[in-house]
Amino acid sequence: QIPALIALILGCLATISHGHYIDQFYCGPDNCYDLLGVSRESTKQEIAKSYRQLARKYHPDLHHGAEQKLVAEESFKKIATAYEVLKDEESRTDYNYMLDNPQAYYAHFYRYYRRKTKIDVRLVVVVTISIISCIQYVSRWQRYDTAIKYFMSLPKYRNKALEIIKDQQSGGNRSAASDTRQRAKQSKAELKKEHDRQIREVIENNMDIQGAYAKPEITDILWIQLFLLPYTIGRYLWWLGRWVWKFNLCKQPYGREEQLYLVRKHMKLTQVQFDAIEADTVEEFLRQQLWIKSYFTQWKIEQENEKKKQMADNPRYKAFRRYMKNHGPGRLTFEE
Repeated sequence: QIPALIALILGCLATISHGHYIDQFYCGPDNCYDLLGVSRESTKQEIAKSYRQLARKYHPDLHHGAEQKLVAEESFKKIATAYEVLKDEESRTDYNYMLDNPQAYYAHFYRYYRRKTKIDVRLVVVVTISIISCIQYVSRWQRYDTAIKYFMSLPKYRNKALEIIKDQQSGGNRSAASDTRQRAKQSKAELKKEHDRQIREVIENNMDIQGAYAKPEITDILWIQLFLLPYTIGRYLWWLGRWVWKFNLCKQPYGREEQLYLVRKHMKLTQVQFDAIEADTVEEFLRQQLWIKSYFTQWKIEQENEKKKQMADNPRYKAFRRYMKNHGPGRLTFEE
């Protein structure tokens, strides 16, 4: 919780800087009851009466001389602080708890700052969700921008984009001529910037990026997902009921969508991870009927054996195995 975290941090700082936590809370090293001349059994009326009498006695305006006024002002502040602690039932209960349990440091921190920071929990939740949503949306755009810049740097996609731009410009002679005249007026930096903008635009319009680097949608942020949560739950229940009825009870054959879902479930991948797989690879999964558990198990064993074979044929892996066999993992030499 936020108040508890604040209490812990401030309490630790108080302990480090002043040596003892009690100096920072309530009446400090003094006893609030003793400052007002009352006991723990005194009523609110008795505490208020004692405070008014002491306030009149130690009010700075009633004392003359700089030294007397300074002493009175200090006493008046202590009395006012003690009254602030004891006049409120909640504050007085927390103070009594501290007197009875002086060793419960963190409990005092939490109780004290919980009252000092009167923040509505609903406001904290709203602000937290809003911050998470903003960070989520900005980070998704940054990942998407990183992916676009990466494709722009690859000659394969850059040359393809240049071909598309050339075809678009050759489609209209008048527009091409006006573009030529406009480019003649631009500097080299402006021309390069415009050139990169055109390439980026072509890649964005023609490249279908899937997975974690896909173009962000407004529906991906946390606020919208929470707003659509009832609809999402209802849709899932409808999907689950439909699945049980069609495939468990009626024994109907799986469609393409259901086959892909089962393949992804067998591979234990999220939807984002599965979407990042190449389309040709996904088609190969379907061709091998990996939605069938027995076929998938056999395919997985073959993949593991193939991976072991590739590692065994890898010269670097062979060298590593020789090193582990001759030296072991715990030996260090001067050559290393």
